[in-house]
This record gives sequence, C-alpha cells and structure tokens, in this order.
Amino acid sequence: MNRRRLKGLLEAASFICCGLLPISCGPGKADPKAEAPPPPVIEHEADLNVVKVDHPERFPLTTASEHKSVTTLTVTGVVNPDVSRNVPVISLSSGRVVEIRARLGDTVKKGQLLMRVQSSDISGAFSDYLKAVNDERLAQRQAERAKILLDKGAIAQKDLEVAEAAEQDAKADLNSKADRLRVLGVDKDHPGGIVDVMAPVSGTITDQQVTNSAGVQALSGPNPFTISDLSYVWIICDVYENDLRNVRLGEFADIHLNAYPEKTLKGRIGNIGAILDPTIRTAKVRLELGNPGIMRVGMFVTATFYGKTPESHAAVPASAVLHLHDRDWVFVPEERGQFRRVEVAGGTKLPNNMQEILSGIAPGQQLVSNALELENASEQ
Repeated sequence: MNRRRLKGLLEAASFICCGLLPISCGPGKADPKAEAPPPPVIEHEADLNVVKVDHPERFPLTTASEHKSVTTLTVTGVVNPDVSRNVPVISLSSGRVVEIRARLGDTVKKGQLLMRVQSSDISGAFSDYLKAVNDERLAQRQAERAKILLDKGAIAQKDLEVAEAAEQDAKADLNSKADRLRVLGVDKDHPGGIVDVMAPVSGTITDQQVTNSAGVQALSGPNPFTISDLSYVWIICDVYENDLRNVRLGEFADIHLNAYPEKTLKGRIGNIGAILDPTIRTAKVRLELGNPGIMRVGMFVTATFYGKTPESHAAVPASAVLHLHDRDWVFVPEERGQFRRVEVAGGTKLPNNMQEILSGIAPGQQLVSNALELENASEQ
C-alpha cells in the first residue's frame, strides 16, 4: 500500500514538472513572454496645486476686470558724469607738487587754487623773457639810429626798413615770452619758482591722480584732476537684445533712485549702443537728464521704458494674489468644490487696492477674492 501511494505521488510530481518546465521535461523552446517580469504598476499622486474644500461657499469669488496699459520694460543703470562736461586739469609746467588745496569729491569754483608745483621751467621761461627784453631794446635803438643816418644820407631807405622789421620781430618775441610767463601764473616783475594750478571751470572733482610730493609732467602723463559739471548727468543702462524693440531714441523713461524710491525722474534716451556685449548680450542705453541735486556718480537706479501700443491685461483685487516662494499665485474654481492654484505674473499696483496681472489669467475669469485665507485653510 505504501509502495503504491509513493509511486502515485512520484508520477504526479513528474507530470507537474513537465507542464511547468517545458525545457527540462519536454522538447521545444521557452516562451519569452512567460519568462518576462510582470508590468510595473504606476500610481498617480494628487495634484499639489488643486485644493478641495467641503464648503466652497466660504470663499467668495471675484471676476478679473480688464485693464489697458502700455508694455513696460524695467532695467537697472548707474549714474555717470556727462562726458561732454568733463574738463581735465593740466599742469603747463613740469615739477614736483608742494601743496594740494583740493581733494577728490570737492566742489570747486572757476579760478580756485587746486595745487602748487615747484618747477624749473619758470627759471627757463623768465630767462627767455629777459633775453627778449634786451633784444627788443637793442632793436629799438638800432631802428632809431637808422632813422638818423637816413636823414643825413648815410644809409639807404632799405637799411631803415630792415632795422624797423627787426624791431617788430623783437617786440613780437617779447610779447610771446611775456604770455608764456602769464600762462604759467608767474608775475614777470616778481618771479618765483612756484606755479599755481587753478580750476578752469566750476564743478566737482571726479578724478584725482596726484598726491603731495608727486611729480607732474607738462602736457603729458595722467591729468592731476578732472572736474565734472554734475548739474547734468548720464544714466547708463544694460538692455538685453530681445528687449531693444521697446527702446527708442528721443523718448523718455521713468527713473527711480534706490536711495530715494519715492522720487520719480524723467530721462531722455540719448543713445543706444551700436555694439552688444558678447558675454551677456546687452546694449548700453544712455539716458540724459538734469540733476536735481540728489544724484551722485555711481548710484544705482532703475529705469522704466514704456511702449506705444496699449495692451489689455487683467486687474484683480490685491487680496486675490498670493505671494509665495517669490512668486505670485491666484486660486481659480474648478468642479466639485475644487480650486486650482495658478501662477501669474504681477504687474503694477493700481488704484483702489487693485493689482495688474500681466499673464496667467484673462479678463472675465473668476478667482478667489482672498487667496491667503484659502491657502491657510488648505494647510490646516
């Protein structure tokens, strides 16, 4: 009995093995589909931007209105002096600086003493002047003597003319040497070894390249000072090439100073750079405006350019816009008590506590009037 039972069990096991393993128990090739792993099961998670509430009536809706405005472009810029109003201060004599009377950033008046230079050029110029005085005196005596000799018939008329021409040349040379002393700031009656360098114009010293005991070269090397008239300034802005269509010569832009955000100034577009920066793909745009007295060289500003064609945008209550993670969002209703959080691009603030929406929703679309309240409710 036990042998019969054991034999039956062995036959059943052999039958099952042959059915499941056709390669080892029977002839033929294996089925690839039978050996493939089961397909993966993908589970879709809920949309994090969709909020479902039990009582949607607790969150009243509002309708976005239409607001027409021109396109705007806001860029950054830096206050610069007007190059045409920069005047270099030069020293007409070489020497060593012995005294400085002005510093970088000082406001100076025309004719004000800026520095004093000890120069050997003065002695040379004064020596040339004394020689010119002697030459002119000698030429004058020779001309007078020639007149006397001509009256007595001792010389010809042409000899007198030569003497008079020599006298005129000597006078011209004397005047030239006197002018040289005057340009150097030297009194010909009381010469000295010091040259006073004066301010040629009134303005602000925006560059200084000289210190005490420094050497200066006449009409060469760096200018000791640069004086700028800051009553009129330039603002240099960087505008990306994709935005250059919004910038036109002769039009005006609104300028806001970071130091004085409550003030709005107007600047005229005076130049659009012809060469783009090859690295950041921007062009230099120059705005020109008068300085009300608060603009300083190097200040950062923001400039807003306006287009010509008005565009239609949505306008919503400011409470309908949620500021989250440096972005702007609104909630729009969906079916079955659901609200979807939609990212929008906010524009300028409008009167009556309204907010312009540049993109994300269209005029006439409904949205939740108080986005912060719905956001707080969804996080509880």
